Amino acid sequence: MDRDEYERFYNALLEADMVTPRAFEDERVFEGCMPVEVMAGRGKDTLRFGPMKPVGLTDPRTGNVPYAVVQLRIENRDASAYNMVGFQTRLKWPEQKRVFKLIPGLENAVFMRYGSIHRNTFINGPMFLNPDLTLKVSPETYIAGQLSGVEGYIESTAMGVLAGINAARRLKGMSFVAPPVESAHGALIRYITTSPPEGFQPSNINFGLLPAPDIRIKDKKKRRAYIVEKAIAAWNEYIRAVE
Repeated sequence: MDRDEYERFYNALLEADMVTPRAFEDERVFEGCMPVEVMAGRGKDTLRFGPMKPVGLTDPRTGNVPYAVVQLRIENRDASAYNMVGFQTRLKWPEQKRVFKLIPGLENAVFMRYGSIHRNTFINGPMFLNPDLTLKVSPETYIAGQLSGVEGYIESTAMGVLAGINAARRLKGMSFVAPPVESAHGALIRYITTSPPEGFQPSNINFGLLPAPDIRIKDKKKRRAYIVEKAIAAWNEYIRAVE
């Protein structure tokens, strides 16, 4: 999108009719899966720094970076259906059709399925989880995946792997080995078990969860490379310990 196209889409998004929540529905939204119209309501450029971020997408024909972009993800084997990435929405279906057709290239799109809000179900890890992913009130019960309080496919899979390792070792009469906090797995475990329980929300893995370097490194890329190196080394030690 160029600037005019984006602003036309943005204004239409703000003016569109939304589905009215039922009395029993919680209107709070998870920050990591926020509806596009809620993001738009936070400011004109919020979408451009979120799901419509154009950084790194230089047009090879012109050498220009677009003002905003919409990512499409293939949804089937024949590549005949695409998903609009990051476009969760509470807009009414006719409004979705009207507003999203303002996106360049989608003027004649056929919408096979309209957007909706999915529910993220998770437990308050700091209140209920032990570091081995068992419940404090039921130590024989392991919690895995997104339910544990992480966000993202890889992160959810990682919690499943750890729960499986811990359960298998327990069945064999072996002791629990905690993944090191220097690793991504360990950092996530620490987050979901030791964060303040008030207002707890799931999180993806990010450098903010990993321990800061034990030496001062001013360069951001070098600092992150150092953190990654330490994480891999710590994880390899963990793998050797649980083999």
